[in-house]
Amino acid sequence: MRGRMGLGRMGHQTLVALLLALLAVRPAAADTAPGVPENDLREFRIGMAADELPRTGYLDFACADAGRKLDGWQGYRQCPADASSWHAVRFQYDEAANPLSKVNGLYEGTKVGGHPVLLTALMGDDARLKGLVIETDPAARLYLRKKAFLFGEQVKARYGDAGWACVSKEPAADQEPVGGVFMNERCEKATPTRKLTLDRVLFRKSGQDLKNFVSRSRLEILGRGDGDAARASN
Repeated sequence: MRGRMGLGRMGHQTLVALLLALLAVRPAAADTAPGVPENDLREFRIGMAADELPRTGYLDFACADAGRKLDGWQGYRQCPADASSWHAVRFQYDEAANPLSKVNGLYEGTKVGGHPVLLTALMGDDARLKGLVIETDPAARLYLRKKAFLFGEQVKARYGDAGWACVSKEPAADQEPVGGVFMNERCEKATPTRKLTLDRVLFRKSGQDLKNFVSRSRLEILGRGDGDAARASN
């Protein structure tokens, strides 16, 4: 992992290993039988038709860019199309349908790998799921938000450590590490069927309160060939 590390190499690797163990990360491929298409998130698989998307277990559908509320997946055409002619639909897990989502008797929002997240489905004009975006929630509790950049480690564990092309930016003049760690990184990986883009940052503006920092991860999962040219400059 690139970036400026104030922790020793072994110390940081040990910290990451412990956190991944606590979050029970494992590659989903281990549960997939040979020849069976692997899902990208729960029941979701890139390329699914809108009619195949799950009808239960999800709620609070809305246009990601405009905030317009939707009745369900079929309303995706009400959302503005981007340069790829895709429509971004924000959605959440139905927490009441999953008792395990409660912590100390309270629901803590939609989570992936233990991290509170914002989920977006990218629907094409052909009524198929073109991509998924998983972003750590900036409104999460301080303890969880500070660890949001570690979601990237889980992504790499899920899709394999090899084959990522990463570019790291140096700290700007007004940026400094958080707990000895600075990160501003974009990683990309192509598999035979997927194009993955992972962005993650961790830093604090110089002179700001210790609780005021930026820590986030964003994963975009696309089918190979879908909208590559239109998104190449993003």
